[in-house]
Amino acid sequence: MKRDVTSRIALNVAEPAELVFAIAASGHYITEAESLTATVDGTPLRIEELADAHETRLHRVMAPAGEFVITYRATVTGGETARGDDVERLVCLRQSRYAESDALAPTAAAEFRGIDGAAELLAAVSSWVGTRLSYVPGSSLSTDGAVRTLLARKGVCRDYAHLCIALLRGLGIPARMVAVYAPGLTPMDFHAVAEAWIDGAWRVVDATTLAPRPSLVRIATGRDAADTAFLTVVSGRADLVDMAVTATADALPDDDLTQLVSIA
Repeated sequence: MKRDVTSRIALNVAEPAELVFAIAASGHYITEAESLTATVDGTPLRIEELADAHETRLHRVMAPAGEFVITYRATVTGGETARGDDVERLVCLRQSRYAESDALAPTAAAEFRGIDGAAELLAAVSSWVGTRLSYVPGSSLSTDGAVRTLLARKGVCRDYAHLCIALLRGLGIPARMVAVYAPGLTPMDFHAVAEAWIDGAWRVVDATTLAPRPSLVRIATGRDAADTAFLTVVSGRADLVDMAVTATADALPDDDLTQLVSIA
């Protein structure tokens, strides 16, 4: 499947800032064409690529004060699915900042008692989260975790993913978050989904059902949103002014929600 992805982020850098972006397709992919540029007031800036875990590609820019713009474009034609090891799966069973599996383990045990098989639990958790939350843009804070999302009964993609992750970990299933480009997503934006270790592979969990899982393009992978943010202001001050994201596929696939799907 051929997928074209782009992102453009504009910032007002009020004080010289160290900026780190996670907007490039991960190292799992073959790219036919790829470009990444950054400017302040039209002047090109140096971009340094850093290798993060799970083949996440970070890009660091030292930006002087001014109007900052970073633009990314890529054509993704294929790649390999993510692999896992014992240590990684252990880490993905622990509670994390936004996925408080210790607090939600009793809820998971009560709601999913009697369901046998990891694949069946995966489907049950995804359906349960999808039917209990309402997708409401702007309804959550960047500091909200899974517990607050469940109490509020609403959120956006990252909130759905965090709740799925916390419940799955509470059931003894390793789970993590993935930031993705999502062809077919409406409205178009960066998207967040969960992954769970089922039958020897990482399987996508997207309780929002807003985009077909087979079309997703992996950007960043981690325990939760703390590891997958598209922008980190390490120092200085930079305020988001505008952001535009696009993602298209040459053939948008069907998504059978009864089937296990891995990001490739």
